[in-house]
Amino acid sequence: MNQAIKTRASLHPNTELTIYEAHSSLEKQIQDVEKMLYDGTDIIIISPIETDSIVHTIDKAVAKGIPVIILDRKINSDNYTAYVGADNLEVGRNAAKFIASQEEGTAKIIELTADGSSSPDIERSEGFREVIEKKPNLKLLASIVGDETVLGNEGLQKIYDSLPENEKIYVYAFNDQIALDAWELAHKNNIEDNLRFVGVDGLNGTNNGIDLVRKGILEASILYPTGGYEAVELGIEAAQGIPIPKVTILPSTVIDRHNAGIMKNQMDRIDIQQADLEKQVAATREQEEKYYAQKTLLYIVLSLLALVLTLTIYSIYSMVQIRKKNDELTLKNEEITSQRNQIEQIAREIKEVNEKKFSFFTGLSHEFKTPLTLIMSSIESLKEGNSIPRLNFKKELNLIENNSQRLLRLMNNLLDFRKTEESNFNLRASKTNIYDFSAAIFNEFIREAKKRSISFSLECNNKDLELFIDRNLMDKVYFNLLSNAFKFTPDNGKIDILINDVSQENKATIIFRDNGIGIPEDEIVHIFEPFFKGSNNRKNSTGIGLHLSKKFIDLHLGKIEIKSTHGTEFMITLFKGSTHFNEDQIIKEVELPEVGLSGFLTQFDEMETDTVEEAVAKEEKLLVIEDNTELSEFLRSKLKNNYELLLSDGTDAIEKALTYIPDLLICDVNLPQKNGFEICKILRNDLRTSHIPIIILTALSDKESYIKGLEAGADTYLTKPFSFAVLEHSIKSLLYNRERLRYYYSNNLDRIENSNSFGAIEQEFVQRLNELINENLDNSDFSVEELAENLGVSRVQLYRKVKATMGISISDYMSNHRLEKAKSKLSNAQLSIAEVAYSCGFSSPNYFSTAFKNKYGVTPATYRKST
Repeated sequence: MNQAIKTRASLHPNTELTIYEAHSSLEKQIQDVEKMLYDGTDIIIISPIETDSIVHTIDKAVAKGIPVIILDRKINSDNYTAYVGADNLEVGRNAAKFIASQEEGTAKIIELTADGSSSPDIERSEGFREVIEKKPNLKLLASIVGDETVLGNEGLQKIYDSLPENEKIYVYAFNDQIALDAWELAHKNNIEDNLRFVGVDGLNGTNNGIDLVRKGILEASILYPTGGYEAVELGIEAAQGIPIPKVTILPSTVIDRHNAGIMKNQMDRIDIQQADLEKQVAATREQEEKYYAQKTLLYIVLSLLALVLTLTIYSIYSMVQIRKKNDELTLKNEEITSQRNQIEQIAREIKEVNEKKFSFFTGLSHEFKTPLTLIMSSIESLKEGNSIPRLNFKKELNLIENNSQRLLRLMNNLLDFRKTEESNFNLRASKTNIYDFSAAIFNEFIREAKKRSISFSLECNNKDLELFIDRNLMDKVYFNLLSNAFKFTPDNGKIDILINDVSQENKATIIFRDNGIGIPEDEIVHIFEPFFKGSNNRKNSTGIGLHLSKKFIDLHLGKIEIKSTHGTEFMITLFKGSTHFNEDQIIKEVELPEVGLSGFLTQFDEMETDTVEEAVAKEEKLLVIEDNTELSEFLRSKLKNNYELLLSDGTDAIEKALTYIPDLLICDVNLPQKNGFEICKILRNDLRTSHIPIIILTALSDKESYIKGLEAGADTYLTKPFSFAVLEHSIKSLLYNRERLRYYYSNNLDRIENSNSFGAIEQEFVQRLNELINENLDNSDFSVEELAENLGVSRVQLYRKVKATMGISISDYMSNHRLEKAKSKLSNAQLSIAEVAYSCGFSSPNYFSTAFKNKYGVTPATYRKST
């Protein structure tokens, strides 16, 4: 039908054709006609889906004076311009007459309609039964009303099962597709030889009516002309004011094995002629386009000639027109400036989009690699541990299960985001007790609430309230909103879920409320945009969770609203009942999902008690800077037996490093406030912490990030997911190398000044330290306090710095430095031992001799004799 309309319309060059496909949706068809009225369409050709509901819209079109051509299917009204279609009563009569002509005796018949409600179905059935009533040899066994998918029709299968063997039965289907489906069902039951199939349409092409008759699948197909050509011609004539007939009935005929070949040849020729016609139309349009292009070119040439003539005239009066030229140049400059500003604005927008995408993929990488790290490390522990305590075994399993679920949710969010962008979601709503549904998800977050001392409540004013929701989609909405609430609500905070059955209205509301950091007022309008991240959000996120939540609520024809004052409040409003959904969106009630492994493991978590560890002296102190609580706790549990552990989520990392001066620092990159590179650079440039080995843990695996980490001063750069064994060996290696450096320089103090083994800051520190000691070498009252004051640090910080760098106390360092200087002076025979002692800051020769012997094993006098 559409092809016939396109072909006929193409013969009218002044006609612009637009075809709207309703796909069996009455609501869509009505909307399309309304749009035609709004757009000022001149002719409307419509094949009504239903006989009554479309009448009002057609009346509006006729009232506006628009010709309305009803094609194929009738409506329950005479208020239209013309009707074009076959006589469906005659179609039914021809089918019955054909069956009667094939049987001399009694012919038993099964009738298969399409939907039973359209005008063609009703009239075909009436015409068919009209002949049956007059033909005593025709007997109607059954009439089945259904869609075109007859293979799934249990009614037809039952009839097939009840048919007697070796008895010829006729099956009359209201279109060829239903007839083919019925034949395939018969073929599946091996009874096709006993059945004779008659269809309607008689279209040309593979597996259409003519082809099926020629193959012997159908006994006959009643030709049903489309009427596309006639509808276009009548519509154009009506628009031009030419009188047209009210009703145009198209002829129909029976196609059987006798004339199927002839009909196919005729239609093939028609198709060839139609293809040639389309080529000719295309060639004509191409010539028209060339003509218009040449015409345009001619106008341009003429315009250029006129412009040259005008410029020539202007050149004669150039002095008079100089001011006007200046004005034109000014205007042009303003236009260029405006265009430049527009280009800059577009460039800024592109840069902003690129930054959002980069932030999205960076956050996504971090979101994926952190769970993978925890999963792989737990698997490592399970593989390597020969005898793991039962509770620790459950902890490892719980860690694996939780982070696997987290990865699954991330993948589902990405897939859902792609589906929503392509509008590929099919809603499947079922009746659900919303309180029970909410309680099941509520229970999944109780453990986190208890762990962080968050007041977490679920309230409902009608626990029997039932709503039609797609449980899968709504589960994701709940999880996104609750995850955000827990992410941005501090410990000891409050999170509430409030379900309100609005009895006086046909709706219910679900409120998620927290007292977290909230959302800036000027950013609320952007909160549901994809990739959006609030200016006060320092957490890692993909930026698509709230966008998906809004899309899912929109699919439910509901709405989601947000308020943010002291915290954040999301309110979801849903309609009660199911009348707002299409029938194909409703599914039967299903059971609520059962609690999985996480619930099982939670029981064991609640049984755990803190075990009393044997007090072990731990010399090395490690500071772990990681904002992911699970990963931070995982590292603490793995390293606590060998090291003293300090934890930071990144907000107080620098303060803790300066306060405790750890022996080694493990730092993530994606952190709130300052990132890991910035923290590393600050600590490296601070005298108090510049010596601390730093291990960077990050999801960023590109070369640029690796170089950036090394430039910031990191000693080791590990990318997630990393092996805990590699991390553990890296820690041991860095601490061992640092200890070797301490040992070497504590025994070679005289070589430090000319060495470059320390970093630049440490080298400057040692040089300044030695300069101050040398300047006060003969001052026996020069104290550690004075030395610290001259260096600009406290006594405690000086002690920690020297201890961490040299492995000895500052007092021992000063004493050893004085002894090294005294040792070199003893080679000068002109100085007495007492003079050497006083020149190196010793209060008495006896104290000098005692200290010298304790250090080198011989007295100063003996050492002088030996040299």
